[in-house]
Amino acid sequence: MATPPPQHGAGPYHPYAPQQGGPYGPYPMPRQAGPYGPHPVPQGAYDCRLCGAQPAAPVTVRGHQGMLVLMRFLRQDGPFCRDCGLATYRRMSSDTLWQGWWGPLSFFITPFTLLLNLGARAGFRRLAPPAGGFRPALDPGRPLWRRPAALLFLVPALLLFLAVPALVVLGLVIDGPEQLSVGQCVRNEGSWTDQDLQVVSCGSPRAQYKVTARLDTPGAHCAPLDYLADPKYGPDEFTSACLTPLH
Repeated sequence: MATPPPQHGAGPYHPYAPQQGGPYGPYPMPRQAGPYGPHPVPQGAYDCRLCGAQPAAPVTVRGHQGMLVLMRFLRQDGPFCRDCGLATYRRMSSDTLWQGWWGPLSFFITPFTLLLNLGARAGFRRLAPPAGGFRPALDPGRPLWRRPAALLFLVPALLLFLAVPALVVLGLVIDGPEQLSVGQCVRNEGSWTDQDLQVVSCGSPRAQYKVTARLDTPGAHCAPLDYLADPKYGPDEFTSACLTPLH
C-alpha cells in the first residue's frame, strides 16, 4: 500500500504548520519569576508618597478653614508612612484648631474634622517604623496637645467643661439665705417689700422681731399683729414664718 504524499507545506519546520494547543495557536506559557523577571507585589504594600518608605497606609488627613462666610475643606491623601503620617496629622489638626472656627457652619464642621483625623492618627500609630525610603521621613514634631495653636483652643474648652461641675459644687458648699427657725430673733435692714432679715441675739438691742411660728406645718398661723417673713427664708418658696414684734 502506497504511502500518501505529504501535504503541501507540511513539515516539522514549516512556518504554517499547525501547532499543539488549539486552533488559535499554542497556549501561552506562564511567565516564571526569575532573577530578572517581574516579582509579584504583596497585597497591601504601599510606599509613602512623601519619602517612599514602607510600610505605609492609604489614609487621608483632613483640615478645615472657616472664613466667616466662606470656608475651605482641606485634605492630604496617602499613602503615608508612620512618621510622615503623624507629621501631616499634627500639622493639619493644629491649623484646624485655630483656623476652623471662624464661621457659623465651620463652628460645627471643625469638631467633626478633628474626630475624623483621630481615625487617621490611629492608623499611623499601628504602622512599624519606616524603612527603605528615598529620603528621610518627616519629623512628627511635638504632640498636638503641646502645640501653641492647640493650647489656645484646649484651655478655654477645658475651662468651659469644668465650669458646670464647679458651679454645682459651689452651690452645695456656699449656703443660701439663712433659714429661720422658731425662737430666733431678727432685724429687718430693708423694707417689707424687699426684706433683708438679719438673725441677731434676742438679748441685743438690735433685735426687732422674734420668730414665733413657721407656716410649713398644718394648722400653723400668725397672730393678728405679726409680720410675715419673706418666703425665701423658708425651705421652699411656699414656706414663710411669723415675726412677732419685740417692742
